[in-house]
Amino acid sequence: MTTTSGQAPVRRLRRTERREQILDAATHAFARSGYAATSLDDVAREASLTRALLYRHFDSKADLYRAVLDRACQRLVETVGEDDFDETSIPSLLRAAAADPDAFRLLFHHTAREPEFRELIDSITTASAEIARRNLAKRVPAGPWLEWASQLIPTLTIEAVIAWLDSGQPDPDQAAARVDQVVKGVIAAAQPASGSG
Repeated sequence: MTTTSGQAPVRRLRRTERREQILDAATHAFARSGYAATSLDDVAREASLTRALLYRHFDSKADLYRAVLDRACQRLVETVGEDDFDETSIPSLLRAAAADPDAFRLLFHHTAREPEFRELIDSITTASAEIARRNLAKRVPAGPWLEWASQLIPTLTIEAVIAWLDSGQPDPDQAAARVDQVVKGVIAAAQPASGSG
């Protein structure tokens, strides 16, 4: 179907579809330049929309950024889970990162540099360390090495996944096993040395 001018008619998106389109565009724009350097005009251009249309869905740039982060967190939890780590956790994390690399980088790299949104990444870091501590307590005695491993493993895992993304996602079938080897190395380093009491 074409209009009298010969152009195809513009299909109007439902509100939820339009919101997802804006969130996708904002994710790409913010991941490319960061929060401070990205304007709503940049997001509007990325989404092929007017700035006025953005304001129908989001009150401010901060509101839009928070919605992008909330969606990234929600998708991560849906893919990886939020309570325990098991043999499926690292493969799930890699799948989530590969499915939306911009959102993953935005959540774990850019957000840490934005003071206004720092509490979100701090809450993720705290929760991840607590989950790691709970799971590691079965293998590492209570004490400073358990605390060390609990802090290091989530950070190391996220950085390993980001490095994997940045390297072009090499060997996707072996990537989880490689990250798992690194995690096991930290666990081994945190365990008591042989012969120590």
